[in-house]
Amino acid sequence: MRKNLHQHGEGGRKKGAGEDRPITEEPFNPPAPDGSETAGTLYVVATPIGNLEDITLRAIRILREVRLIAAEDTRRTRILLAKYGISTPLTSLYDQNEAKKSGLLIARLLEGEDVAYVSDAGTPGISDPGYILVREAVSLGIRVAPVPGASALIAALSVSGLPMDSFLFLGFLPSKSTRRRQLLTSLREEKRTLIFYESPHRLLASMSDIAALLGDREVVVSREMTKIYEEFLRGPAGDVLSGLGNGTIRGEVTLIVAGRSGEVPECSDAEITRCCEQLRREGGEELSRRDLAERIAQETGVSRRRVYRLLLFP
Repeated sequence: MRKNLHQHGEGGRKKGAGEDRPITEEPFNPPAPDGSETAGTLYVVATPIGNLEDITLRAIRILREVRLIAAEDTRRTRILLAKYGISTPLTSLYDQNEAKKSGLLIARLLEGEDVAYVSDAGTPGISDPGYILVREAVSLGIRVAPVPGASALIAALSVSGLPMDSFLFLGFLPSKSTRRRQLLTSLREEKRTLIFYESPHRLLASMSDIAALLGDREVVVSREMTKIYEEFLRGPAGDVLSGLGNGTIRGEVTLIVAGRSGEVPECSDAEITRCCEQLRREGGEELSRRDLAERIAQETGVSRRRVYRLLLFP
């Protein structure tokens, strides 16, 4: 999840620009796993999701002691390191170079050096890079140690007021409307609390789909957590959607949706109409009434006849 470590605007950047490169860009063929005791430790370090004070004492110590810190964005990580007077060398490891760079970091670990990995914010690997690096280290018997800390999904869930004993985290909702609606439809029977990440410019479309396909369930929109403009919007999906339409949405969002409770409520005429309007806005004008009714019926579970009647007599 792309989250700022400081309080100011997000700003655009090209991945990998202006990064430090203290390790050689040479091919690396890892040896067979042997669990060598001479290898260093890979520390997976959680960092703040906004407020720089939300870091553990252990994380500060580890970042000072390792030989190298691999970071999703070295420029953002420098802000955190500067605050705590940490001068450990940095190198980049982000989505586009993780497969290549992981081998180079593994080589340093096998030479006995300790390495830390941090993402832009929060816990690495949770909708962030880190999985490939950890997988390669584990496969070679290298010790991988977690340094726990902030996580946007846990922070949002803890104050949501929705059931926390069992939940399903699904990362970012699909950006394509068809895939997003298919996913939401598949979750209609899910009783566990649902947690998603979402970008601000897609939030209204996603909330509209949630209201149309899952019904007017309780939702919590968590925005800019731990920052100056922290905001939590709670209520039925339709009410929250109406409130969101009145202003500009900024910052990464964690979206929590109540699971199914009891019988699945029948979609209201308003929800079906909203779903139809959403499809039309996204290029569905070319669909005939019959085809549109078929699509909506598949996504909502209501009868095609009922949808067709609403299209004829809105």
